[in-house]
Amino acid sequence: MPRPLIGITTYVEASTRYGVWDLPTSLVPADYHALVQAAGGAAVLLPPDEPGRAAEVLERVDGLVVAGGPDVDPVHYGAERDPRTGAPATVRDAWELALLAAALDSGTPVLGICRGMQALNVALGGTLVQHIDGHADTPGIAGWHPVRPVAGTRYAALVPEEAEVPTYHHQAVDRLGRDLVVSAYALDGTVEAIELPDPAPWVVGVQWHPERDKDTRVMAALIEAAGARSPYGTPRTLTAATTG
Repeated sequence: MPRPLIGITTYVEASTRYGVWDLPTSLVPADYHALVQAAGGAAVLLPPDEPGRAAEVLERVDGLVVAGGPDVDPVHYGAERDPRTGAPATVRDAWELALLAAALDSGTPVLGICRGMQALNVALGGTLVQHIDGHADTPGIAGWHPVRPVAGTRYAALVPEEAEVPTYHHQAVDRLGRDLVVSAYALDGTVEAIELPDPAPWVVGVQWHPERDKDTRVMAALIEAAGARSPYGTPRTLTAATTG
């Protein structure tokens, strides 16, 4: 039985060295597709495309992962730019927000990771806190801190206990987007996970980086939801997933 096909968003670096060649490159850290594969899915990378083609692209996959990366431009949630907010990623913002809109419209299961969670909140009309301290202490190195699930949520059903997670971000959810609920908090009150509750399609965002961990429970749940939607059938059950 074919594994559910999970699309992962990518970004374009202005120039990457290939021997004697300098070429723009569409990429994403390999940990993303490794986590999809470890959780029972097949991974395909989705480079930026024309936003109007988002629905067409989503017809070819069973689930969507919106990867981490630079700050979402505050123009998308009607805020003035904070001096600590990163430079705009205009092409990526347009593509990923179009993918999220198409996924929400079609019922495609979605997992947003870090920036992807923030983009999910913005896609549903929410806003972001443009800078917080304490969640990205050392440049380029993920920290770890505990997050607490909110009882009764999809996330709590998967991870019912407080868990240490790898984190690297300086922005966070402020006002929730429509229909979203918070499903986990950091100990300082920062929103660490959001979701659309049942009976809505499977849509979850996490502020941390599960691709840097060995816990596949959240990704396995995405793949199970994607498999239920796939014409090829369902994947293995969550009880078969590695939990680190």
